[in-house]
Amino acid sequence: MKIYNRKDPSEMGKLAGDHAAEAILDAIQNKGEANIILATGTSQFETIQTILSHDIDWSKVTMFHLDEYLGLPVTHPASFRKYLKERFLDKVKGLKAYHLIDGEKDPMEETNRLNELISQSPIDVAMVGIGENGHLAFNDPPADFETTTPYLVVDLDVACRQQQFGEGWFPTLEDVPKKAISMSIQQIMKSNKIICSVPDERKAKAVKACLENEVSPEFPASILQQHADCGIYLDEAAASLLDATITVH
Repeated sequence: MKIYNRKDPSEMGKLAGDHAAEAILDAIQNKGEANIILATGTSQFETIQTILSHDIDWSKVTMFHLDEYLGLPVTHPASFRKYLKERFLDKVKGLKAYHLIDGEKDPMEETNRLNELISQSPIDVAMVGIGENGHLAFNDPPADFETTTPYLVVDLDVACRQQQFGEGWFPTLEDVPKKAISMSIQQIMKSNKIICSVPDERKAKAVKACLENEVSPEFPASILQQHADCGIYLDEAAASLLDATITVH
């Protein structure tokens, strides 16, 4: 695991996006195609924008979706499907394939469909973030580190829902759904390369807990310490509580 610290979200996102694009291009060069996972939320704005600025043959890229709320229509401002369509899918030409999570369908049928698809598609690059409660995707603490099922129906804890409300995606806390479909911890960890973008002072405590504590389900993103090729991309605010002995690049 390498930790990168940049001045602000823009510089952080550019570096993360550049590294992600390089990994996508490498996969295409080495095996003729690339399978990627895209995350959503404010942490991914600059990262996705930067990836799109690179000259990538998107006809050789398949995109998987990290997580989505149950029961939320695609027209809702907080819909992650809406986010990906507007910020990524509408801006790439000729994508080989993409697999969005439809939280309006029967959860069992939808997870079964996604599990079948991703089991045939080894992931080259995964873009993820860390939540204010330390979650990875929507795997809130204590996260399930054992299941190998790729996609799960999960309960969202109050801290997770509070973050979504606080970021302005919902008018009230009660409007934030209490369940979601999320990629599992073990499925994320199967990715050849992980790009984890984490800006903002709101994330500083979670960043410190997940990078400095022992790996534990109580700090879901701490599992990234065990990945062979993971980059943690922080801005100065998110990195502000890290111990001075932590090596940053």
